[in-house]
Amino acid sequence: MAAATVSIPPATAQIDYEDLYARWEKGNWRATEIDFSQDRIDWHERMTAEQRRGALWLFNLFFHGEDTVADTLSPYVDAVPLEEQKYFLTTQQVDEARHSVFFKRFMHEVVGLGDGSVGGTLRATAPDLTWGHRQTFGYLENMAVRLRKSPDDRELLASAITLYHVMIEGGLAQAGQHMIERMLDQLDLLPGFREGIQQVSTDEQRHIAFGVRVLADLYAANPQPIQDAIIGTFREVLPMSTCVAQIPGWDLSYTRSLGYDLEDLYEEGARMQEARLRAIGLPLDEVEGFPLPLDLPPRARGERGIKMMKAQYLGPKEGTFVPDEEATEILFDQTRLHALPSQADPGTVIQWDFTDAEPWHLVVDDGRTRVARGRAPKPDVVLRSRFEDWVDVTAGRANPAKLMLRRRLRMRGSPKVMLRLPKLLG
Repeated sequence: MAAATVSIPPATAQIDYEDLYARWEKGNWRATEIDFSQDRIDWHERMTAEQRRGALWLFNLFFHGEDTVADTLSPYVDAVPLEEQKYFLTTQQVDEARHSVFFKRFMHEVVGLGDGSVGGTLRATAPDLTWGHRQTFGYLENMAVRLRKSPDDRELLASAITLYHVMIEGGLAQAGQHMIERMLDQLDLLPGFREGIQQVSTDEQRHIAFGVRVLADLYAANPQPIQDAIIGTFREVLPMSTCVAQIPGWDLSYTRSLGYDLEDLYEEGARMQEARLRAIGLPLDEVEGFPLPLDLPPRARGERGIKMMKAQYLGPKEGTFVPDEEATEILFDQTRLHALPSQADPGTVIQWDFTDAEPWHLVVDDGRTRVARGRAPKPDVVLRSRFEDWVDVTAGRANPAKLMLRRRLRMRGSPKVMLRLPKLLG
């Protein structure tokens, strides 16, 4: 993107930091005063065992997420440049603590887990967290450490706000909140929890609006570096965050017993994340290496992620890996999306020659990339490995340098292209 003046989208420009603070004052609520008496009756007498299991799984992801975001927000207060931004973030940290208290109360007083303390209830529910949840919120904790060390780094701040306010709150959390509200309304269950989650969702709307406005301000002031920071965070975190809601054992009763499908949840998240990125002002349809296939509707994007998880092309690998044709097509389409054609000369060809699967190749052509099955006539670089090893590389489960040292991944061809290959493939 050429250096130019960037305008903040009109709807985003209307977001005012002082107004967000005033809304917090007007919207205060008390997590300690929510009445869970009917919830206890519903949980133990009206809900089926499958419904309780599915609800506990989803609510637990929120409980631990709220605790982590409460613990990691303070470096953001130091890093934002305006006093009005700092003041709002102090209200947000209060919100996150209140959300944790709300979920702790439900887990202990309704479900019967933990010893009544936040720490005890977290310990009692921690074994049920998903791999994706641990990875994503662990990344958030590391981000907070980095931001504390470098509070004046505006690109790092953009990455941190993108992770916290857009990816976690604006995609994962609010999609789940909306799903919980709809399913409990339809089933007429857990009135106390419904009241609390509606308040949580209102709080999150303020937080997300704040994050979008901060990113829009940063982007307008320094477009290319901030765009790179935002998109780079998406590229790095998306393989983890996609797996946050991976159902245990792919048992569909976790969601269907409560009246929704996992695809519904992922569709909502995909739509929300795209909307927030566009509200910042990013020209998503022109961004090189943007990892989401925007030519597909949000539901199809969500279905792709679920397919990749089920086929073990994303997330943890459990049991025997069996190549899946549809997941392989998605894998190489994602390779196309991630690739940065600016890092290679036009006409550059990368060939994957698998010892146990059909070959694929990628072509850089006129500022774009395309992929196809089969062998290209004159590739510039040939990568040779087992297919499963390459999937492990793309899923972050294997280090390509270590595979090369063990000669399980071999590379030959143009030294110039090989040197630039990590940047080309992102």
